[in-house]
Amino acid sequence: MSAREVNFDSIVGPTHNYAGLSPGNIASEGHAGLISRPRDAALEGLAKMRSVMEMGITQGVLPPHHRPELSLLRAAGFAGTAEELLRAAGESEPRLLAAACSASPMWAANAATVAPSSDTTDGRLHLTTANLVSNLHRSIEHEQTTRTLRAIFADESKFAVHGALPSALADEGAANHSRLAPTHGDTGVHFFVYGRNEAQGPAPTKYPARQTLMASAAVARLNALALSRTVFAQQHPA
Repeated sequence: MSAREVNFDSIVGPTHNYAGLSPGNIASEGHAGLISRPRDAALEGLAKMRSVMEMGITQGVLPPHHRPELSLLRAAGFAGTAEELLRAAGESEPRLLAAACSASPMWAANAATVAPSSDTTDGRLHLTTANLVSNLHRSIEHEQTTRTLRAIFADESKFAVHGALPSALADEGAANHSRLAPTHGDTGVHFFVYGRNEAQGPAPTKYPARQTLMASAAVARLNALALSRTVFAQQHPA
């Protein structure tokens, strides 16, 4: 099959901040409290995309999400105008405000898990949006991500975009998934890595497990992958 690789990146949003919201993420925790420069970050991201294009790879762009996410603050009991919401949350729940302002959708590997048409049982490219429920600031992303992906991959005869899994099934998207194939157009093997098995088995001893076996299996089914070419492996608990 003739195939072409397309790389997607997200543009860094104007509310990008270092709040240290991801326990177990060394970079997130290590940079907590530093001053961010959203404009510089966005320009760096665009420069990286241009470099990819100059290599001959097709480059896609995912827009930043609407932030602050005021619905999160309202769901947490704050009321009033946008200004009143932000002021009240900043005074009493600064981490909640940071979550509502997070520009974390910039990390496109967490947007969804993708299966190309060469691997799927119906011959369409499939995408399953990640629910990212392990962290509050990321759990608010999937609705807009699904809308964006359905706008980009709108032809249902060629693409299938699945919404996020139920919140009890923790899924981190392509960050926990790899595809192995001789070339892009050959049929590949899909390699899913999970941190914990809901039913049994050892759990991580150092960092929290964000991906579960049941979630990985559900994504593989939604993405119409053959079980014979799908591998599920648990990350070492240590």
